[in-house]
Amino acid sequence: MLAALLQRVAQMLFVMFGISVLVFLIFFATPGSDPAARIAGKNAAPETLIAVRHDFGLDRPLPVQYAVMMKKLFVTQDLVSFVNRGLKVVPAIVEAAPVTLSLVFGAALFWVIGGLAVGILAAAYRDGIVDRVLMILSLTGVAIPVFWLGEMTNLVSQNRLHDTLLFSWVPALGYVPLWVDPVGWFKALLLPWLTLSLGFIGIYGRVLRANIVETYQEDFIRTARAKGISETRVLLRHALRMSLVPFVTMFGLDFGALVGGGALVTEVIFGLNGVGKLTYDSLQSLDLPVIMASVMYASFFVVLANAVVDMTYAVLDPRTRSH
Repeated sequence: MLAALLQRVAQMLFVMFGISVLVFLIFFATPGSDPAARIAGKNAAPETLIAVRHDFGLDRPLPVQYAVMMKKLFVTQDLVSFVNRGLKVVPAIVEAAPVTLSLVFGAALFWVIGGLAVGILAAAYRDGIVDRVLMILSLTGVAIPVFWLGEMTNLVSQNRLHDTLLFSWVPALGYVPLWVDPVGWFKALLLPWLTLSLGFIGIYGRVLRANIVETYQEDFIRTARAKGISETRVLLRHALRMSLVPFVTMFGLDFGALVGGGALVTEVIFGLNGVGKLTYDSLQSLDLPVIMASVMYASFFVVLANAVVDMTYAVLDPRTRSH
């Protein structure tokens, strides 16, 4: 088990190295383009271009450029945005990361609990009225776009009904740090959490329900029933455990993508200055250092999330431990 764990960590580090090389080549070795001009921004002065080439090592061989860039990103952390007048990229991402992590962790908690509840209840009452109602509600949740739901939530909670007892507790848009005001942090993020998680609850609930129903056809379920085990125990102890493998796979991919900037729409709508918002703003000004660092940050988090998922497989399904 320990050997498999170390092997998976080594694979993860190798993939991260490959991603860093690929991202660097895309941004700095594209034929026919001058990376110094893109970093310095539009209409940059000649002396600025010279300073950029010297600072980023762009007048040196490509491997040296890669080493200089990785050193700036991960060692000295002094990668600077010329477009944003000296903004230090790594501290900007570090400052934005807690906002995104708070948003995604809270939403993930809601969608995991909601998805499990919907999937288990629908499977337990499959083909009945409870199953049909839950599937219709799930499909409705999936069909509602996040941007529309977020805007409607703001319209109701910040404007039309803000003075009523139901929404008078809702604070102004924006983020409150957890360590400054825990209650304010919770109030500021509750509606964004619900908005972001609604569609995922629908998807995960439907997928889990389908997997449980499919698992009911397996021989080990028939054996468990033949032993006289109660239907509730068959569902929760046997069918649910095997059905969680696809659930965990989806969670790893979705969670990594959201932390890496996939929650952009929710962040913009609710005024949360997270990594997604930072990437969106840098795209508006073609701020190459920020875009590159954000892409690398997002890729690393997806790889890390998938590594954790692979390790979770060994706990859920013993058959995967030998692979």
